[in-house]
Formats: sequence, structure tokens, C-alpha cells
Amino acid sequence: MVDRAPREPIRRRRRTTISDGGTNGVTNVNGGKAHGDGGKPQAYPANVKTDEFSKHTSNGKLEKKTQDPSLPARGLPREGSQVKDISDRLSCHIMQESLLSSASGYSNYRGILNWCVVMLVLSNARLFLENLIKYGILVDPIQVVSLFLKDPYSWPAACLIIVSNVFIIATFHTERRLAVGSISESTGLMLHGLNLAVILVFPVAIVLTVTSLTPVGGVFSLSVYTILFMKMYSYKDTNRWCREIRQAKVRRLTRSNSCPSVARSNGKAHVSYPGNLTYRDMYYFVFIPTLCYELNFPRSPRIRKRFLMRRLFEMLFFMQLLVGLIQQWMVPTVQNSMKPFQEMDFSRMVERLLKLAVPNHLIWLIFFYWFFHSSMNFVAELMQFGDREFYRDWWNSETVTYFWANWNIPVHKWCLRHFYKPMLRKGVNKFMAQTAVFLASAFFHEYLVSIPLRMFRLWAFSGMMAQVPLAWFVGRFLNGNYGNAAVWMSLIIGQPVAVLMYVHDYYVIHYGTPA
Repeated sequence: MVDRAPREPIRRRRRTTISDGGTNGVTNVNGGKAHGDGGKPQAYPANVKTDEFSKHTSNGKLEKKTQDPSLPARGLPREGSQVKDISDRLSCHIMQESLLSSASGYSNYRGILNWCVVMLVLSNARLFLENLIKYGILVDPIQVVSLFLKDPYSWPAACLIIVSNVFIIATFHTERRLAVGSISESTGLMLHGLNLAVILVFPVAIVLTVTSLTPVGGVFSLSVYTILFMKMYSYKDTNRWCREIRQAKVRRLTRSNSCPSVARSNGKAHVSYPGNLTYRDMYYFVFIPTLCYELNFPRSPRIRKRFLMRRLFEMLFFMQLLVGLIQQWMVPTVQNSMKPFQEMDFSRMVERLLKLAVPNHLIWLIFFYWFFHSSMNFVAELMQFGDREFYRDWWNSETVTYFWANWNIPVHKWCLRHFYKPMLRKGVNKFMAQTAVFLASAFFHEYLVSIPLRMFRLWAFSGMMAQVPLAWFVGRFLNGNYGNAAVWMSLIIGQPVAVLMYVHDYYVIHYGTPA
């Protein structure tokens, strides 16, 4: 047999695309080699799409848009893809909205927020510098002491707070008698009612009769007694609920808001009624930052010393900052506002009101952080109290009711648990129950302001009750950012109005004419 010569492979014509208009850029569409750019082989992805190539460079070459150079070789687009690529070059517009339009869906306004912060800092720096130039340095730490004490040897506010232990012990022993059945429920209710009434009336009598008690000392004392009133009311209610459960012959307390019975994971012993009726438990409740009593509070496993020291540093720093801002910025502005109010010069009254709104609101924000974050977290950490939800995102409030429900969580929980829900269970409709809550809040606001100042003008009461129609209006006609702006406006403008009203009336009553 004769050996045949090996056949040569059949060569097929392949279509090519021209990338350079000449002989340097011929590329196979099936992934083969092509010589261009000096004869160097070029490889392209096999399944590349049209949008992976740019429209054109300055020399007319198609450029591949690849983010990862390690991708496998793929081929160039076919003729139809090239036509599409050319058509894309002919149009550069698509249907789209401007970024500042709500329909665009754009939400990253961080740069605008930073700009607002910078402008706020610069504007307030100008006001602060103007204040220093006009009045000089007015900060005097010694003067702060005189706000609490007229006589260094007389401490009426401190003595009034120490006396409050009498009412704590009275509540405790009443509950012990009720637990053992030595007094009836009706008698216990009468004793508790009398004790709670005296808690509110007794400090009022002392503040109004003891002339050495300063207004600031009176506010501090009445605040302590108000907190004590709410705590003792919750203590009374919770123990009554536990007695009702025991009388229903339930051996194991079910988990509820009033009598939680889940064993703690940190090894703390579970307490059941009446085992909670001890001095240790009572005074632990008195000092922890909550107004709602329960038998087994959540407890943190340990005291974090660094966290405690940070909160202590914040307390001291912000306290000094508050005092400095009040003395340097607030007091001169208030004093200069008295004459326009006396003369009823409306334009100057509005100007003074807006001038006072900035320092007043800044001081309020600092006070919020100092009290609800620094101070309450410090006390909670020291007492190993586990529930640290003292506030929620009230700054995002789109309704007035949302703000009042979230800026002061301890008071909100107390009102919900001991006032609002019991009214609903008795058949009171929701609107009337909410109005009653605002009425109680208005009473305590006026209680804490008018009595220490020894005058009754009901500005705080009226301001709180005005929240009811405001809440209805904002909730019905405003929503989203408009509702949030309305809430902020009520905070920024409403507070300085009340401040000016009280200061004006205080000067008129005590000094005859405004300063």
C-alpha cells in the first residue's frame, strides 16, 4: 500500500470587523487571534456585549470596558451589536428626573446637611462674638451658688428632699399591711390617696412660706416630689395587681408588664410577691431612672467603669456649658426684651423673640442630652439598671403626639401604664383619654413653674393644652417633612414665648416695672 500524504485542514472564510479603518485592527469574531498594534495578538471575551465597549476614543478605536483584567478571553460583538453601538453614539439623553426632584428617588443629601451645620456654627459664632463685645464676660460660678442658697447656713431645699423619706416609708408600710391582710383594700386605698396628696401639697406649702427658698431651689425640690409622687403611685398600683393575681390563686406569676416572672440570665434570684416588700427593693426603685415599678427589673451584669466615667465627664462638662450659656447669652437677651413687651412694640417684640429662640433652643437641646443621656445613663450604670431606653427618635417626629410619646420615655411609660390604659379599660374614648393625659401634663408643668416663682399666670398650662389642637391640625393637614418642620417650629418658637411671659410677669410682680 502506498502511504498517502496527510490532508491539509479545510480553511473557511471568516468574517471580520475593522476597528481602525486599516489593516492594523482585524479581529476574529469567534475568539481567534487578530494582529493589530504592531502585530501583537489581542484577545477579547467570547460573550462580550455591546455595552461593554466605549463609543469612541480620539483615534477611533473601540475600547473594552473591563473592570477585572483576569476575565477569560471573549470575542467582539457581531455586526448587529456594532450597529447598536453606533446608534448609542448618536444619542446622549435618556428619560430621567433632576436630583432635587422627589420623583428622582435620590436621598443622599449629606453634603447639604454638612453645609447647614457649618452655616449654623458660623451664624451662632457671630452672635456669640457680638454678645462678648457688647456685654463682656458675664459667667460667674459663684453667682450660681446664690441661685440655690440665699444663706450659706440655711439649706431649705435639701432639708425638704430629706423629709421625703417619710412618704416613702409610709407607702412601704401601707403595702406591707395590705400584703398580710391586716388592713382592707379600701383602707389601703384611702391611706395611699392621703399619702399621695400630701406628697404634692406639702412641698407647695414649704416653698410658699419659707422665704429663704430660692426659685431654683423650689424647682429642684418640687421636681423631686413630682418624681416621688409618680413612683409611689406606680408602686401602689403594681403591688395591687400582684395581690389580685394571688387572690385568683395563681401559683406562678405570669409574665406581664406589672409582674414579670422570667428568671434573669445573670443569675439574679427571681422575686415573687410579697417577697419584694423590702427596704432594699423599695429604695432601689426610688433611685433608678424609671417611674414604673416591677418586681424584677432587668439588671446589667456589671458596672462598666469607662462608660461610667465618660457619662460623669459629660455631666460635669455640659452642666458648666449650660450655666455659661444661660449667664452669658440668655439673661442679657431676656433683660433686653422687657421694654418692648412693656411698650407693646410688636415689631421689636418679634425681633426679641426670634433673638431669644436661638439660645433658648440650644440650651434646651444641651439640657436634653445632659439629663436624658448623660445623667440617666450614669445613674442606671451605677445601679446596674438594664433598661436604657430613656428616649427614642423624637427628632424625626412628623406629628406632635409622636414627639410627646418619644422624647421622655419614662414619663410616657408611666402615663400609658397608669393613666391612659386604665381610662380606656373604663370605657373612655381614645381622644378624651389623650386629652386627659395632656391635662395632667399641663398641671405638672404649671406646678413646677408657678409655685417656685410664687405667681400664677397659667402660661405653661396654656402652652401644654395648646398642644391638643396643634396635634390635631398637624396630624390632619401636615405629614412627612412638613409635619416634622411644624414640630420643630413649635419647639423653637413656643418655649421662648413662655419664658418671656414668665420673666416679664415676674419682674412686674416683684419689682414693679420690667428691667
